[in-house]
Amino acid sequence: MANKVIPDEKKTAEQLYAERVKRVEDATALNMPDRVPSFICQEGFPARYAGITYEEAFYDQDKWFAANEKTMVDFAPDMYFALMAGVSAPGKSWERLGYLQHKWPGHGIGPDTAFQFVEGEYMKAEEYDHFLDDPTDFLIRVYLPRTNTELAGLGMLPPLKGLIMGASGFSPLLLAPPVASAFAALNDIAPIQAKWSAGEAEFYKKMTKLGFPVLFYSLSLAPFDMITDFLRGLRGIMLDMYRCPDKLKAAQDKLLPFMTAMAIGRAESTGNPRVFIPLHRGADGFMSLPQFEEFYWPWLKQLMLNIIDAGLIPMPFYEGRYDQRLEYLRELPKGKVLSWFDRTDLFKAKDIIGDVTCIAGGMPASLLHTGTVEEVRQVTKQAIEVIGKGGGYIMTSSTSFNDGKPELVKAWIDATKEFGVY
Repeated sequence: MANKVIPDEKKTAEQLYAERVKRVEDATALNMPDRVPSFICQEGFPARYAGITYEEAFYDQDKWFAANEKTMVDFAPDMYFALMAGVSAPGKSWERLGYLQHKWPGHGIGPDTAFQFVEGEYMKAEEYDHFLDDPTDFLIRVYLPRTNTELAGLGMLPPLKGLIMGASGFSPLLLAPPVASAFAALNDIAPIQAKWSAGEAEFYKKMTKLGFPVLFYSLSLAPFDMITDFLRGLRGIMLDMYRCPDKLKAAQDKLLPFMTAMAIGRAESTGNPRVFIPLHRGADGFMSLPQFEEFYWPWLKQLMLNIIDAGLIPMPFYEGRYDQRLEYLRELPKGKVLSWFDRTDLFKAKDIIGDVTCIAGGMPASLLHTGTVEEVRQVTKQAIEVIGKGGGYIMTSSTSFNDGKPELVKAWIDATKEFGVY
C-alpha cells in the first residue's frame, strides 16, 4: 500500500530540503524512504536548457548560476551535482595560465561544445624517483610548467628542499623574467578564482533556501586514476604495470594520504558527508581482473575505508562496466557507501551487492537524448520495481546528459516521483 504523499507545492522550502536530504540518507543506509530519491548529474545541461552557450557558462558566472537555478527549480530533483561537474574553473583563469589539460568552449573546441580533458604523459617513466622522493618539488618545478604554458618559469627554481636553509637563496631567482612572469600569472588568477568561488558559495546558499540540497562538495580520486589522469596517461600507466610495477604501487602509497585528506577536509569543512570519487581506469574493459586486484582495488578500497572511518560517505562512480568486480564491493561496510553505476547490469548488482551498498543509476543517459516520454517512463518504472525493491536505491542517469531533451528529463524526474512511492 502506497503512502499518502503531500504535494511538494504545499510544503515549505525548509520542509522540502529536510525531506530530500533524509531520502538520500535513508537510501544510502539501505533503508526504505518515503519514496525513491533522485539526483541529477546536470553538468552542462543547464546551459542548453537556459539558452546560453557553453562558452558563456565558462565566462559569465551570473548566467551560469542562473541557468543552474532555473534547472533545479523547474525539474526539482532531490539533489543535484556540484557545479564543478559542468564548469570546474572559470575560463579566464585557464586562459591566463595557458592551461593545457583541458580544451574548453571557445578555446580549442567550439563555443557550444562540452569541455574535453587532454590526457598526456606529463610525468615520464624515469621521473617516478623524483616524484617519490619529493612530490611537491616535482609538481611545482616539473608538472606545472608542462601543463601550463605561463608557468614555464617555475622550472627555473632550484630544488625546494633548499628552503630548509631559508628563503634568501631563492629570492634573487624571483627577479628572473620567466620566474616573475609565472608568479604574475598566479597572482592574476587569484581574484578571478576568488570571485568565482564566492559566487558559487552564494549559489549553494540560495539553493538551500529554495529547498535544494547539493549532492556533494568534496571530491577525491583513486590513486591509480590520479596517476593515469594527470601524470602518466593511459599508455604510460599500462606500460608501468609491466615495466615498473613496484614504483607504480609506491606512487599510489604516496598519494593515498593526500587523497584521503583532500576528501575528508572538504567534506568536514562544508558539513556535507558525501565524497564523490569518479573512477576511470578500473572498469572491466580497461584492465584484467588480476590487474584490478593488484594495482587498483587495494588503494581504492583503503581510500573508501578511510573516508568511512571519518564518519563520511564515499560515493564512487563506477564508470564503464563493473560486472566482473561486483563481488569486491562486498568487502565494504554495509550501508556506508553510495555506489553510482554507469553501464553495469544493475539487476545483477541488486542481487550481488544490494544488501551491502546503496545502488544509484538506472536511466541510460542516451535515452534522455533520443528516447520518447513513454520509453523513459517504462525504464524508470522497471528500475524502481526491481532495483528499488526494499529500499537502498537512488534513481539517477548512467552519466551526465548535456544534450538531454528537457521534456524527457522532466518525464523521468516526474515518473520517479510517481512510481517510486513506497
